[in-house]
Amino acid sequence: MSEPGANVLAPWIQAQAHTLLAQRGHAWLLQGPSGLGQYPLALALARTWLCEHPTPQGACGECGSCHAIDVRTHADLCMLMPETTMMELGWPLSEKAQGDIDDKKRKASKEIRVDAMRDAVEFAQRTSARGRGKVVVVFPAENMNAITANALLKTLEEPAGDVRFVLASESAHQLLPTIRSRCIGHTMVWPSAEEGAQWLQAQGMDTSRARLLLQATGGRPADALLFAESGRDPMAWAAFPRAMAHGDVTAVKDWTAAQIIDAQHKLCHDLMAKLYGAPPRFFEPKDLGSLRIPMPVLSTWSKALSTAMKTMDHPFNAGLMAEALVGQAQSALNSGH
Repeated sequence: MSEPGANVLAPWIQAQAHTLLAQRGHAWLLQGPSGLGQYPLALALARTWLCEHPTPQGACGECGSCHAIDVRTHADLCMLMPETTMMELGWPLSEKAQGDIDDKKRKASKEIRVDAMRDAVEFAQRTSARGRGKVVVVFPAENMNAITANALLKTLEEPAGDVRFVLASESAHQLLPTIRSRCIGHTMVWPSAEEGAQWLQAQGMDTSRARLLLQATGGRPADALLFAESGRDPMAWAAFPRAMAHGDVTAVKDWTAAQIIDAQHKLCHDLMAKLYGAPPRFFEPKDLGSLRIPMPVLSTWSKALSTAMKTMDHPFNAGLMAEALVGQAQSALNSGH
């Protein structure tokens, strides 16, 4: 969920920030798939709006406001996120929420809780502490439940005072149409393969690995960096189709269920593309070898993977779940022989 590079903006994110900062409004919706930089862009907009000495390029990075954001204590910035995301990105939880989690009264929520939304609504009605207005960042916005989303809708309809909202989403279709209609929509720009590779190299990744991981993640640089930081061997990606066909569970021994399902979904996609003569997106043609699976089998496998996604966070035995997923893949991939 977390996205790297929030403070050092990639060139294509910087260009989008420049465009959006020239617009007037009180609510923006940044939308697109994961790995394109919704969170860094949302934070860059917030930093600039709240900055005491903003420049044409964005926030100055040196004033008291910028420092307060860096140390996560800005009184005029409200980060509305699931508690798990807040913790991943280093934002403090409310005193009560942190206490409940520390005392093991409950686990950190993966949804944006309604009490956090109530705090955000109260925040929006307060006077700005630093005199530069207030900003509410909602990320990932699709993690609002129905009650939370309706509470936000009322505030978006009648914003109090000088407050701006930035909703950042990786699944904007899940948002209420009424929320989408009240925001200035911005579809995230995809960087070119060269831009993505150069950015990854600037993060310390060698050229061949950068290009391999960009393909593995469908051209999304932040997802490629997360792959590299996950502890998985990037060079095992090319061997993944063959490993699944052979039922090799050891190939994914260090992978989470979510990572296995994601990779199998991508393999299924590329095999479907291959059937229709389209180029694969996530693997090289040579990685797919002679695999040619009937479409009904691929369709059934894809549906099974979608079902598995809904239960992958349940407390199953991780080893048994990996074996089941690999066994299912092996069965599908050998049905064409």
